[in-house]
Amino acid sequence: MVKQELIDLEKKMNKSVEHFRKTLSKLRTGRANINIFEDIRVDYYGSKTPVNQIATLAIPDPTLITVKPYDPSMTEEIDKAIRAADLGLNPINEGEILKVPIPPLDGERRKEIAKHIKKLLEDEKTALRNMRRDSKDMIEEMEKEKEITEDDKFWGLDKLQEILDNYYKKVENMAEAKQKEILEI
Repeated sequence: MVKQELIDLEKKMNKSVEHFRKTLSKLRTGRANINIFEDIRVDYYGSKTPVNQIATLAIPDPTLITVKPYDPSMTEEIDKAIRAADLGLNPINEGEILKVPIPPLDGERRKEIAKHIKKLLEDEKTALRNMRRDSKDMIEEMEKEKEITEDDKFWGLDKLQEILDNYYKKVENMAEAKQKEILEI
């Protein structure tokens, strides 16, 4: 029973860490990265659709992203959506294709992003601690209900801490790598 709780905890933590990784990948670094378009949605025949589902995105050079809509009549809508996304991007409309230059980050913006990464890291650590707390409560309840022995409880609580420490290292390494990427470009 304790082992199953630990397995379930690891699944939850894996999902949370994967979400954290995706969140970090969307942060603008001054280099072209099509992941920044994942959350930009365009009104496409009545439904909000991600840009990457209605256009081909390409990176011809490190400071430029091209957006070629499958339906050329959507070029103007995509242009508006990118501008409205508040990413500091200004697409150049060339008819059937949008060229989106990625401006270099200035020192102040780099520091702001690094600070934001620290906040994201703290939020992620809090989420992981909350998951551990829920599992801890579950294990203690099992022991209280005589479903497991006291030894099983202590073994489970030790394993919980090991799992938490392992996931802390993962997210700290991800955040550190992203900060380094942003500050050293």
